[in-house]
Amino acid sequence: MGLCFSSPSSSILSMPPQYSGKTSSGSGKSSMSQVWEINTESESGSVVNNVKGGSGEFLEVAKLKVFSFGDLKSATKSFKADALIGEGGFGKVYKGWLDEKKLSPTKPGSGIMVAVKKLNPESMQGFHEWQSEINFLGRISHPNLVKLLGYCRDDEEFLLVYEFMPRGSLENHLFRRNTESLSWNTRLKIAIGAARGLAFLHSLEKIVIYRDFKASNILLDGNYNAKISDFGLAKFGPSGEESHVTTRIMGTYGYAAPEYMATGHLYVKSDVYGFGVVLLEMLTGLQALDIKRPARQQNLVEWMKPCLPDKRKLKTIMDFRIEGQYSLKAASQAAQLVLKCLEPDPKNRPSMKDVVETLEGIKAVNNNYNISNKHSTKSTAMHIR
Repeated sequence: MGLCFSSPSSSILSMPPQYSGKTSSGSGKSSMSQVWEINTESESGSVVNNVKGGSGEFLEVAKLKVFSFGDLKSATKSFKADALIGEGGFGKVYKGWLDEKKLSPTKPGSGIMVAVKKLNPESMQGFHEWQSEINFLGRISHPNLVKLLGYCRDDEEFLLVYEFMPRGSLENHLFRRNTESLSWNTRLKIAIGAARGLAFLHSLEKIVIYRDFKASNILLDGNYNAKISDFGLAKFGPSGEESHVTTRIMGTYGYAAPEYMATGHLYVKSDVYGFGVVLLEMLTGLQALDIKRPARQQNLVEWMKPCLPDKRKLKTIMDFRIEGQYSLKAASQAAQLVLKCLEPDPKNRPSMKDVVETLEGIKAVNNNYNISNKHSTKSTAMHIR
């Protein structure tokens, strides 16, 4: 589920269990307040000391503004239809306007634009994700993670307020016909940014496993800088000498790692598998799971994996929209990285730190290709004259 723009087209593997708690007014409906009291520490675990990694930070206490429902109603023009910018399992997402310093409601067109997620009161999945967003994203600061500005809890109303990402999701740019296509250089930039975000989560003293890495959860700012959004399924990773955590299987078909789907064992490198799937989508321009394709081609990994080691076959599966923008060497290196990320055994997958370094190397190779092409074009033009 992206922040603002669209819900993922792939289906969710499973839903969270129903929360226990007292019912309100004898209606049989679980009380949100009671659920909050029971589950406030369910995903956060023990207190985490401030941990700095690169230009990011994991805070011991969330630094978030607590909004009133009235403020957010005012900021979104009473949640009118023309302010609606997306909808997912959590509920609806609206654009709103806030004063940049005070984060108070202001007139449309002044201050800063924000994205306001409004929980569907009937969605217990949504409440779980609302809580998890605050426990994780509310305490994390990094350039490649979407910034959570605050939240609202007002009786049965639960909302989250984020920075607005004007370019929408990577999914939209790759798969929607009416959205601007991405160049090869921009795709590399996005891949590097998203990889840095995951690498940061994996480098924390108390490791965070994102668990639902996919194109719809990568949002883009005005300069196509990638930011990972939606921490509703995030989990703290294994501690000590443990290799994995065991948890209820949740995520999105086509992106979830095979070991996790088979056993419920969640490894840090289960995220690496998801990254490999998204990188394959960026190379091919095709979605991880598409039931409209012929039966043997519906799962992109199963369909494309045999083509990746062969340079001749690789040429035929690369997205036609980026033809002529990359060197075969750079594309081949990217394909090899995809294969490493998709290794069946998580132990054989690279770390996200290694993924970042490899992608930066591929970017350098492609930059040299672009420089060489410019010189070649200039030389040809002079010769023609």
